[in-house]
Amino acid sequence: MRRKATLFDVMNVVLMFLLLIVTVYPFVYMIAVSFSDSVSVMKGNVFVWPKGFNTDMYRIVLNDPRIWSGYRNTLLYTSAGTAVSLVFTSMAAYALSKKNMLFHKQITVMIVITMFFSGGMIPTFLVVKSLGLVDTVWAMIVPGAISAWYLIMMRTFFAGLPQELEEAGKIDGLNDIGLFIRIALPLSKAVLATIGLFYAVGIWNNFYTPLLYLRNPDLVPLQVILRNLVLAGQTNMDGSFTLGKDQKIVEESLKYATILVGTLPILVAYPFLQKYFIKGVTVGSLKG
Repeated sequence: MRRKATLFDVMNVVLMFLLLIVTVYPFVYMIAVSFSDSVSVMKGNVFVWPKGFNTDMYRIVLNDPRIWSGYRNTLLYTSAGTAVSLVFTSMAAYALSKKNMLFHKQITVMIVITMFFSGGMIPTFLVVKSLGLVDTVWAMIVPGAISAWYLIMMRTFFAGLPQELEEAGKIDGLNDIGLFIRIALPLSKAVLATIGLFYAVGIWNNFYTPLLYLRNPDLVPLQVILRNLVLAGQTNMDGSFTLGKDQKIVEESLKYATILVGTLPILVAYPFLQKYFIKGVTVGSLKG
């Protein structure tokens, strides 16, 4: 029998539809503005569909060699940083999931404290500087290698793995490292993909760290390059860029084009990890 729709079902659908509009419309609007002609944008006639279709904004952005340098650096920081973060987070989480570990409770409490209190920007900068990481690739990878929140999530997941599997592994002669590599990690694809996505998005959108630690323009990531491209340009009184004779590039259109160029790769990668996303988050939140 077909179940009748209740008031809750109707309100839930309406709420989800409104949430979808609020989430998707900003991207639709940015795409429409970035592909519209300058006159339509300056008149404010663009809302959903591009008017006077042109690709001048993307030509300007992609023809800038700094964009490709920023892409190279960002891909390096994102791939290396995500790999380093997952390796150290998973190892620490697996160790903390064992209640027979020495000083288990004390170490867990110390990690949880860092979620609420931090040393601050200046002490962190002094530590990074004393380690010789300023103006190096490692400044983008090492300081934020482990997130306490993601560590707790992964620890909870490892704590929920069946003990019988580890006991069987010990009977077969596996030590703790073997149990971690051969049993725990193969069963952790969902949580690894989910937390890896969190780390990757955080590193990809990281804007503040390179401003603090990087001085060499050849090392700055894409987000800083895009910021400089938008803010460092010389604008006219009407808020447009003048590029060549009788050609005006509206600042808003250029800004949205650079935002889309900077966010497209991470948006493309998300659907491939989506099947792990919900499972990884919920599995890591079953126990405290």
